[in-house]
Amino acid sequence: MTQVNSCLKWLLTIFNIIFAIVGVIIIMIGMESQLSYANGALALDVHTFRKPELYIVGSIIMVIAILGAVGAYNESKACMILFLVCMILGSIVMLLLGSLTAVIRSKLPAVLEAAYRPALPLDRTLYDMRNQMERLQTKMECCGLFSFEDWEGNIPRSCLCSKLWGTCQEVHNKGSQLPKMSVHAKACVPIIEEESLMLADVYVGVFFTLAVLGLLGMVLSSIMIHQLRNPSRPVAVLMSVPAYFNQPPPRYEELQNIVPSTN
Repeated sequence: MTQVNSCLKWLLTIFNIIFAIVGVIIIMIGMESQLSYANGALALDVHTFRKPELYIVGSIIMVIAILGAVGAYNESKACMILFLVCMILGSIVMLLLGSLTAVIRSKLPAVLEAAYRPALPLDRTLYDMRNQMERLQTKMECCGLFSFEDWEGNIPRSCLCSKLWGTCQEVHNKGSQLPKMSVHAKACVPIIEEESLMLADVYVGVFFTLAVLGLLGMVLSSIMIHQLRNPSRPVAVLMSVPAYFNQPPPRYEELQNIVPSTN
């Protein structure tokens, strides 16, 4: 086995363990997160990544991390070269995905506006669409797509709000015998937009964090490959010790000659 710097070896091994943990976290995010609260009702079509993609990304990261950890621990040149190639390609892909997600995030409010505005007014929509909208309002505790006025006064019971549990407002409802109704103050589309932007921010953060980790992995793996190819030659700056640290301490006689005499 070729002798390499032990600190570099363990640093790269620990790095890949952390990298594998990141992959596990991404898989967990894919299990827990989704872009829409609707669970199929008014499903959002403008999403960047769904859960299957997160599973794939997390699994690939774990495989690459295991490859790097095994290559670093066993000082395998082939594994480290393959790991370096994966780091280069992975960093490029993560930068592209992060940039693409950032662009999609900036256009998301306009896309939501264009997607839901044609459905107005809600009291004149198709029966199935109305039922989906009422289920959405019940689940998300909202009223209307953009405002309670989307119902044009024919406000359904799914908009009703209890002052003990939610933020309510008093509105007039011409479709009811009651002169006033207490409905949810928030509309549904702003809530969907807020949660979608937050999830997009998570994706952007994950992609750019992975890109930075990839760059770090590239540096560490390049140094180790250099040592595996040139075991007797230290790596400049990072692995070599400055010459003045290797000099022996001055002897007592030399110090005594330097100190000026008091006579």
